Amino acid sequence: MYVLDTDTMNFVFRGHAQVTARLSRVPTTEIATTIITKIELLQGRFAFLLKAATAAELQRAQQLLEQTEQALATVPQILPIAEAAAAEFDRLRANKKLNKIGRADLLIAAITLANRATLVSRNLKDFRQVPGLRVENWVD
Repeated sequence: MYVLDTDTMNFVFRGHAQVTARLSRVPTTEIATTIITKIELLQGRFAFLLKAATAAELQRAQQLLEQTEQALATVPQILPIAEAAAAEFDRLRANKKLNKIGRADLLIAAITLANRATLVSRNLKDFRQVPGLRVENWVD
């Protein structure tokens, strides 16, 4: 299974050629994202909507929110923070070498590890520090 992180999902939404080509070679049943990525994507859209200063910005923000919700609805699996993922998160947080990695990224890593999946991300610098985590970059 391939778990697409937030950055990769944004490339999917934009129709990035390399990402969409790679995605087309993977069975739909093998594609997922995490609840953390869903939260991050929607939070960004909500913030844009709430900060919009003009009618045009409000309309654009509403349109982006709707597009994001529709795109998320097409993702075959949105992986939750199940018991195994929560245990992985505790294990990762106990590793002092991972203190510089953000909480959301650690949660994404924990969910990916718990599901024995491969994470698809451009953030190789942080994610490659996570022991046992398989990471691929489909963008560069």
